[in-house]
Amino acid sequence: MTNRFSDRSEAGRALAARLAEMKIADPVIFALPRGGVPVAAEVARALNAPLDLLLVRKIGVPWQPELALAAVVDGDDPQVVIDEEVQGQSGVSRTYIDGEAKEQLREIERRRAVYLQGRSPVAVENRTAIVVDDGIATGTTVRAALKALRRRKPARLILAVPVAPPETIDALAADVDQIVCLEQPSPFYAIGLYYIDFHQVSDEEVMAALAAATPLRSGT
Repeated sequence: MTNRFSDRSEAGRALAARLAEMKIADPVIFALPRGGVPVAAEVARALNAPLDLLLVRKIGVPWQPELALAAVVDGDDPQVVIDEEVQGQSGVSRTYIDGEAKEQLREIERRRAVYLQGRSPVAVENRTAIVVDDGIATGTTVRAALKALRRRKPARLILAVPVAPPETIDALAADVDQIVCLEQPSPFYAIGLYYIDFHQVSDEEVMAALAAATPLRSGT
């Protein structure tokens, strides 16, 4: 029987306890907003590590927006990752994906301005990057984030989540050095089913979690 977390903060504390046992050297925590931020804040606090954001947006199939077709991550050279299986089955064109990517990049820029307020990204080169979300379903969005972060040359890249289906964890294994996942239910339904409180996280909650976590340290 899969455990249910009371909320994202409890899931973050459980994840932090597992990560603390690993004695990770020089960690930097990266949260996927918005839902991943309350989880990651608990991890950052427990590991006494800086907390930063990985701003990534899903591009859904037009008639089924919850089904991830692709994802885009911000940066000097924005990273677009396409789920080729979903694209093949849906027949959605690359032109549509590129147009949606531009729209999502605008939302990413809005969130960057609101959440980080001009603060520089935390330096990650030669450090251990730990990417945290509140859960994973298909993995398309997370894969985009991991590919973008890998280009910043961390010494190690760890994915840490409270819950995800085993087949998604297996599929993401090649993109990271290690995965920590507390619950891997099969069959898997929706992330929210494994939480008692899974409300939509607001911009205000993201900013409060960032403020309460270990302060962001700008890289040079």
